[in-house]
Amino acid sequence: MPELTPRASDDLAALQSKLGYTFTHIELLKLALTHKSFSRTNNERLEFVGDAVLGYLIGSRLFGLYPQVQEDALSLMRAKLVRGKMLAEVARNLGLSAYLRLGSGELKTGGRDRASILADALEAVMGAIHEDGGIQPCSDLVDLLFTDLMQGLEAEVLKDPKTRLQEYLQAQGLDLPTYEVVDICGADHQRLFTVRCDVPTRNLQCTSQASSRRAAEKAAANDVLALIAEKMQSSGGVEPDTDQSNDTNKSSN
Repeated sequence: MPELTPRASDDLAALQSKLGYTFTHIELLKLALTHKSFSRTNNERLEFVGDAVLGYLIGSRLFGLYPQVQEDALSLMRAKLVRGKMLAEVARNLGLSAYLRLGSGELKTGGRDRASILADALEAVMGAIHEDGGIQPCSDLVDLLFTDLMQGLEAEVLKDPKTRLQEYLQAQGLDLPTYEVVDICGADHQRLFTVRCDVPTRNLQCTSQASSRRAAEKAAANDVLALIAEKMQSSGGVEPDTDQSNDTNKSSN
């Protein structure tokens, strides 16, 4: 791996000060800042570690901050915080772009400010800190970078699920969901409604049951939101690709 110049080493000292952590093995930090366009030995493996560490720590913080929020809503909150755009913004605020090592092609095409590169680098730095010093300094860094961002999320996720799904799709410029009653069973005083929520532009479909049509619609919308959160989480916070998404069915009682 190419060595850094003395000035670049000084810059790493400044970066460590911003991170609130001093590396025992500085090569890990160098590696975290190395994009694949710069070297075959790059930050992708550290990014893998950092993604897992960040998801765990953010999830743990949200669990403590919002004791009344259910699992599906917590998933949405976590997805909002670890999505690529959010991580890129955190990286920019940290000034991480100045420390990246990029190939000439990426430098010429604005790679230093590309959201995906910044988000990946932030995760890689988290992974490097974990491999150098364990979970505690990672926890300290999450507190430093994400505490303010975690505040005030509850009001958003506790909205009616149908409202949240509609607002999400509208923000993405997508068609609104449709709801269809596919079954009604039970005696008059014990009716059970089965409602299907379709989101064709995301290739998602969820079916849920409840004692009223409105409650079943809410439950189905909530299931769709949970699936969207899962897809965002599995894709590193990137919005799911509509053309490549598979049809998904989910039922809840």
